[in-house]
Amino acid sequence: MKLSKFRYNLPDNKIAFHPTANRDESKLMVLYKDSGKIEHKLFKDLLDYFDDKDLLVFNDTKVFPARLFGNKEKTGAEIEVFLLRELNREQRLWDVLVDPARKIRIGNKLYFGEDNMLVAEVIDNTTSRGRTLRFLFDGPYDEFKSTLYSLGETPLPKFINRPVQPEDKERYQTIFAKHEGAVAAPTAGLHFSRELLKRLEIKGVDFTYITLHVGLGNFRNVEVEDLTKHKMDSEQIWIYEEACKMVNNAKLNKQNVCAVGTTVMRTLESSVSTQGLLKPFEGWTNKFIFPPYDFSVANRMVTNFHLPLSTLLMMVAAFAGYDLLMGAYSEALKNDYRFGTYGDAMLIL
Repeated sequence: MKLSKFRYNLPDNKIAFHPTANRDESKLMVLYKDSGKIEHKLFKDLLDYFDDKDLLVFNDTKVFPARLFGNKEKTGAEIEVFLLRELNREQRLWDVLVDPARKIRIGNKLYFGEDNMLVAEVIDNTTSRGRTLRFLFDGPYDEFKSTLYSLGETPLPKFINRPVQPEDKERYQTIFAKHEGAVAAPTAGLHFSRELLKRLEIKGVDFTYITLHVGLGNFRNVEVEDLTKHKMDSEQIWIYEEACKMVNNAKLNKQNVCAVGTTVMRTLESSVSTQGLLKPFEGWTNKFIFPPYDFSVANRMVTNFHLPLSTLLMMVAAFAGYDLLMGAYSEALKNDYRFGTYGDAMLIL
């Protein structure tokens, strides 16, 4: 499977720059793998497609305010710092991306906030854009963390090309976000409202949770035509005992198991027994799923409409079938579906 197969024409006006007024009122395309049939619904109609004891698997990661704006010492040049992950709590070490990267050298100091309330020193170059920063802060850890986060802003992806707004703090977060560590939201989960979850619960649908801290690898360009040569960035995952028990019971009892989003699907496929059952795991995954691929765990999927050439699009094509999915995307463009993080959703049955 080649990279060029995942190029399609997406006009800028089809990318959603804002979420819908209500989470569960985005459009929902329902795609049937067996027949190729397509239905056009609202997301809250998801209720009609699940029955008693079916299982939805969610990613309960929580996005933190990862984008900081600061100035370089001496020159005062503006620098954007994107926090990726905390490397060492005691030493205040963070793995970050900096932009523009060419201006930042080891030993440079960066200043953030009014009156330079936070200072960081560059101590390592990890990649062409990546750096390790040591934040110079004498107070207790909790005070440091709250200072850091008060200066950060919601890390909307670059293709949502507008200033961050107050609503983003709430809307770029699922309502079940719990474990902090993501720099991007698990977007399929953004469509679920408290009302919809309650109605699903009343119907007898079960829920369980895994955690994958979404990294920027989701948005990294694939540079190779031969997809077997692409390496995914590793992301930290937790597959809990409880999730394994619920997923395996549902499978053994022939109930539907639905992965809510590509992050859930990748996590589930990262720790499977030879019998196709889910195993507990805590660690890292760099699993890259593209066609052809035999899925072991979930038989259904909720996902957004993804951008051309993205690894997310490739995974969904592997699940739905390449031709069927690209046909559905064509249909979505004709019917004014909204694409990207704040866009509309698809349920693949």
